[in-house]
Amino acid sequence: MPPFDIQQIDHLVLRARDQAALVRFYCDVLGCHEERRQDGIGLVQLRAGRSLIDVIGVDGKLGRMGGAAPGAEGHNLDHLCLRVEPFDVEAIRAHLEAHGVEVGEVGSRYGAEGEGLSLYLQDPEGNTVELKGPPDPGKGVVAG
Repeated sequence: MPPFDIQQIDHLVLRARDQAALVRFYCDVLGCHEERRQDGIGLVQLRAGRSLIDVIGVDGKLGRMGGAAPGAEGHNLDHLCLRVEPFDVEAIRAHLEAHGVEVGEVGSRYGAEGEGLSLYLQDPEGNTVELKGPPDPGKGVVAG
């Protein structure tokens, strides 16, 4: 066992062909907000609850270090799951569709807090984002 306990996801980094569009998507559509910007190295850090989403432009200093840009043949990430509340499927669907975002199937899936409803969508760079609601009563994670 390591001499530490993992508490939560601290941050993840997305490389983007169009950094501004990706920042707008995560802020305007999903409700993150810009916390810190380091234009000299091509980094924008977005607050997502207790975590950060770092957006790196592939043409910036950090982005050039990461190789080819994301595309059909390679993504930087399988998917990002954001825990959201309230999880009102119709309100979420209406909001996303108003922003031109196609919403995937709603289903019950297991997450950090247990089994509960979630849905999938894609951001402008083709990254899959899962929006996850609270666990179903009686189906949360059992401690111990």
